[in-house]
Amino acid sequence: MTTTSARRHGRPARDDIMRKLLAIGLAAATLTAATGAAQAADAPIRVASKIDTEGSLLGNMIVEVLENAKLPVESRLQLGPTNIVRQALISGDIDLYPEYTGNGAFFTDTTDDPAWKNAAEGYAKIREMDLKEHQLAWLTPAPANNTWAIAVRQNVADANDLSSMADFGRWVDNGGEVKLAASAEFVESDAALPSFQRAYDFTLDEDQLLVLSGGNTAATIRAAAEGTSGTNAAMVYGTDGAIAAAQLKVMDDPKGVQMVYAPAPVVRESVLEAHPQIAELLEPVFESLDRETLQRLNGKIQVDGLPAKQVAHDYLSQQGLLD
Repeated sequence: MTTTSARRHGRPARDDIMRKLLAIGLAAATLTAATGAAQAADAPIRVASKIDTEGSLLGNMIVEVLENAKLPVESRLQLGPTNIVRQALISGDIDLYPEYTGNGAFFTDTTDDPAWKNAAEGYAKIREMDLKEHQLAWLTPAPANNTWAIAVRQNVADANDLSSMADFGRWVDNGGEVKLAASAEFVESDAALPSFQRAYDFTLDEDQLLVLSGGNTAATIRAAAEGTSGTNAAMVYGTDGAIAAAQLKVMDDPKGVQMVYAPAPVVRESVLEAHPQIAELLEPVFESLDRETLQRLNGKIQVDGLPAKQVAHDYLSQQGLLD
């Protein structure tokens, strides 16, 4: 009787004490989580980009859209090359930047995986692996591919009905007069010109090549545009800004010879949880950026000399993506 009375009316029994301690602990944990979430929501979203033209364009679009939605933003655009920006995201020094799906092959050391040559599969692969290993979320990608390609002068393409590498291969194999300006890497790397030749059954001999030092596509595009040494085709990246200005036409790659480099925003998962509207805000922006659109916008920066910020703002306004 004494024991029972003590448990009910005297000092609480041990299990009662443990329940109270547990409740206090849970309340403290809830308060801490709520405080952390509030701090995350108040902290500026640190947006970065790479130092190249397209990186600056896409980065400015992200900053513009987030600021337009009244989200706190800190701009760190043109932070550095891929390895610098990628590491800054992983380490938490930045929160968001535009990256290319094809680079996932190098981030994950799986360059031999055929998934990287398929837009949907490559995107799904890096999205899953980055979320699991680095708590990074890949958002909606653009329907563009900034990968190695061959572009032909528009008048030559029109005269010979060329729109794809299959067309190009048949044209060359049937004696088409072509001379390609390209870098030594593009000509010699098994993953570049040799892979195109195998897939589309054509061969370019030495007389049909103008090999330029370095890998600068500005030089190859200029050579094709100006007809240097009879050149009428060029090694390019699919969304190069000078392509349209130089009146070149990119040959599509229906067999998926090259890895797909689709640009997409990548954000730290904790930041996305604090600001879930980021995904919804950026989706229509990137969905609107096909290859030709990026070529045109990049051209305004590279060729016309307009600031990337102005080009980004004007495009978003014209598309009705700003209030």
